Amino acid sequence: MTAESARIPEAAVSDEAAGKLAELVAAIDRYAKADWSTPTAIPGLVLHRWTHPTEPNCVMYEPALTVVAQGAKQVLLADETYDYDPSHYLVTAIDLPVLSRVVRATPEAPLMCLSLALDVARLGALIATPGFPEPKPVSVPRGMAANRIGLPLLDAVVRLVRLLDTPASVPILAPLIEQEILYHLLTGADGARLRHLAVTGSHAHRIACVTEWLKAHYAEPLRIEDLARLAHMSVSSLHHHFKAITAMSPLQYQKRLRLNEARRLMLVEKRDAASAGHAVGYDSASQFSREYSRVYGTPPRRDVTLLQVLPPPV
Repeated sequence: MTAESARIPEAAVSDEAAGKLAELVAAIDRYAKADWSTPTAIPGLVLHRWTHPTEPNCVMYEPALTVVAQGAKQVLLADETYDYDPSHYLVTAIDLPVLSRVVRATPEAPLMCLSLALDVARLGALIATPGFPEPKPVSVPRGMAANRIGLPLLDAVVRLVRLLDTPASVPILAPLIEQEILYHLLTGADGARLRHLAVTGSHAHRIACVTEWLKAHYAEPLRIEDLARLAHMSVSSLHHHFKAITAMSPLQYQKRLRLNEARRLMLVEKRDAASAGHAVGYDSASQFSREYSRVYGTPPRRDVTLLQVLPPPV
């Protein structure tokens, strides 16, 4: 499916929310002038601007809050689709290899959004505050979700971005507003999702340790028994919780990591398909080509040729 074929309807927002979104659009426009991602003076805060829809690009989403001020994006996690726009935010609670694309953007009304990295240690410290409210339960402990953004969260995000206009205030005020943002997330629809990640010994925390290991050792042969020992789980329990959180089995997760890196090697380092496949752990060039085609819809060489004339990942 092409980016143009995805249809996310414009969502209605209140007048107050519309005013805050307009301020957010103006702020992003001041600091993000090109089709790219722009780091800011606030650690972990990145601004994104895009003037046209894009094809799906494979990227690693790390724990973060993403808020769209204008336009719309879509993320595919395994077989699941997450749409987010000015009325919905995306939260990622664990490292996830996904396909991401811009689905609504024009030169006159570019996609304008921001991402704020989530500090697991700060989440844990906030949860440990005496009297901190219990989270609302979630039906599926997935490590990603798109939910409707409330005015308190949106207001805090706008105030954080507003600090970019007064750099001297960033070291003092940014941590306070970030804590407020974490509070709204932890007491909202994603509270249980983020709490599980931050609590040492929880299933989500142990699965996060496994994903960290897989990211560092993706080219090595995978032994499920070793991962189970790392997670202090049985093999069956590891499979169950890993898939519940990431929507993939450990083997599928490793495969996405391998293919993502192989794609980067071919595109950035100009490796040929056989060399890139071998570098990420494939002994068989034909198996690499089959699995690559299954994920990206086209063989490696043809895919890279197309990507060389398309915009970079988002």
